[in-house]
Amino acid sequence: MSIPHVTESFRVTEPRPQGSGRQNSKKVGYLMLRMLSRVLIVVMPLASSVFAQSWEVGASGGYGLYNQSNVSSGSVSGSAGFASGLAAGALIGNEMGHWIGGEARYTLRIDDLQVSSGSTKAKATAQSHALHYDVLLHLASKESTVRPFFAVGAGVKFYRGTGAEPSFQPLSNLVVLTHTSEAQPLISLGGGVKFAVSRRMLVRLDARDYATPTPSSLLATPPGSKLSGWTHDIVFLVGVSTIF
Repeated sequence: MSIPHVTESFRVTEPRPQGSGRQNSKKVGYLMLRMLSRVLIVVMPLASSVFAQSWEVGASGGYGLYNQSNVSSGSVSGSAGFASGLAAGALIGNEMGHWIGGEARYTLRIDDLQVSSGSTKAKATAQSHALHYDVLLHLASKESTVRPFFAVGAGVKFYRGTGAEPSFQPLSNLVVLTHTSEAQPLISLGGGVKFAVSRRMLVRLDARDYATPTPSSLLATPPGSKLSGWTHDIVFLVGVSTIF
C-alpha cells in the first residue's frame, strides 16, 4: 500500500523594522524645529526694532478755518463751503529714528454748511471726520527739548450733514445744502513744534491744511449752477502727548 505524500507550504513574512516609526517622527520634529528657527531669525530683529522705537499717544483741541468755493448760475454768483469752527483730535505715532517719525491722526470738525451771495446767506448744520497718516521730518533730534517738524500725509475725510433739512432754503438756485454723507480723499500738509515738559510728556502745537475735492453731494448744484475749487481746512491744534 502506497502512502500519500503530503507537502506543507509555509509563508515567510519578513520582520518589520522596529525603529522606522521613531525615525519618521524624529525627522518630522527636526524639520519643524528647523523651520521654527528660520522664522525666529526673521521675526526677532523686526520685533526688537518695533519695541525699540518710542511711541506717542495724545489728544488735542483747537479751531479750523475754511476757504469758500466760487459758485455761479447765469448772472448770479456767490460762494459756498463750510463755516469755521471748533476742532478736536487724537493721534498715535512712533519714531523710526532721530529725525523721521509717523503718526495716525483723527480730527473731528464742527463745520456747518453755508452758501452766500451779497447780503443773503443760508446755513445748515454739519460735521466732518478726518482720518490720515502723516510722515514727520523733525528739524531737531529726539533728545532736544524743542523739536520743530514738517508733516505730509494722506487719508480720507468724511463729511456729514446733520439735523433736519429746511422746507425752504435761500439761494437754492446756486447750491442746495443737503444732509447727506460723503467721503473724499484727503491731502494733509503742515507742521508744528513739540515741547518736552518731562521725560514722558509733550506739549504740541500743530497746524494742518486738510485739502479735499469740494463735496458735491453735500453742496449739491442744481442744473445750470457751477461750483469750482478745492476745500481747504486750515486747522490749528494745541495738544498733550505721552511717550512710552
